[in-house]
Amino acid sequence: MRRAGIVLISLISLFTLSDLKAQDPQFSQFYAAPLYINPAFTGASEYTRMGVNYRNQWPNLQSSFVTFSFYADHFMYKYNSGIGMIITTDREGHAGLQSTNIGLSYAYQLKINDNLVFRPGIQYNYFNRNAGFQSLVFANQIDPITGAIDRTITDPSVANRDLRVSFGDLSVGGVLYSRRLFLGAAVQHLTEPNQSIIGGDSPLPQRITLHGGIKFKIGRGPLRKDLTYTYAERSITPVFQYKQQGKFSQLDVGAFVHLEPINLGVQYRGVPFNQFENFPNNEAIIFSLGVTTNNFNIGYSFDYTISDLGIEAGGAHEFSMAYFLNFNKPVKVPRDRWRIPCPKN
Repeated sequence: MRRAGIVLISLISLFTLSDLKAQDPQFSQFYAAPLYINPAFTGASEYTRMGVNYRNQWPNLQSSFVTFSFYADHFMYKYNSGIGMIITTDREGHAGLQSTNIGLSYAYQLKINDNLVFRPGIQYNYFNRNAGFQSLVFANQIDPITGAIDRTITDPSVANRDLRVSFGDLSVGGVLYSRRLFLGAAVQHLTEPNQSIIGGDSPLPQRITLHGGIKFKIGRGPLRKDLTYTYAERSITPVFQYKQQGKFSQLDVGAFVHLEPINLGVQYRGVPFNQFENFPNNEAIIFSLGVTTNNFNIGYSFDYTISDLGIEAGGAHEFSMAYFLNFNKPVKVPRDRWRIPCPKN
């Protein structure tokens, strides 16, 4: 595939240039990756919460991208504060660039009035990045006459180098919400740390995100079978997420229908009037399906690729799961807490 060759060449070039133009991994189910997109979401469920996110992008290509994230957070009522941690690993492309980061986050919950809450948050991340070139073939490893490959020969560009780097990083964010509406913003990589694994200066660009949504009731379902004498929710929630990092920008916009306990969603990713590196910025249509209860959320989404790369690359598969615990009382998680009205929050 011509496009696959372009992707592979681009990935290899990342290691031959000192000016590394890496971008952060992304989740289509951004609402289900709260601590990843905004530290202000730390403790936002007002319970003890644990969750995982898994994404496999372009699985039909050798240059696929696999991201896994685990997070846990807890809300402290005495201090109106949330604390949390997140561990994310990301393996990028044929060359095996691997990134692992551990983050600690804090958010404060400020109730402005009976209808509005503001939560500022901060997160410290420690990154470790390294590269493995075992899958690549360099020019000096190929016999010019027979074409045989000798992997015992080390390419001089990577010889005697420790191809790894570690650095610390800061992120800040805030979210303003009511029982129907939420609007948040975050800035990751405030210090723009040097991420080069081969020397030189390669700052990690700041990632700016804006995200929000509003929930509309569209009727009511049957009576719940949990002795609350309340009706099952029927709602639709339009959402958006805008991301900008360096010269790259992208918009996710869509809507989710909640027919308790089922969630159905569709999103579009791209900015049609904007191009990146001379390529149209139209990436994918995202379809999602999930189940939401008082105690857990689980979801699956598929990115149908509409860019020049094509669906032959395999799109992207994504799974998410979150589990809620209430240590204050040995009962089920109640429904009347001040949860942010995300599709799965």
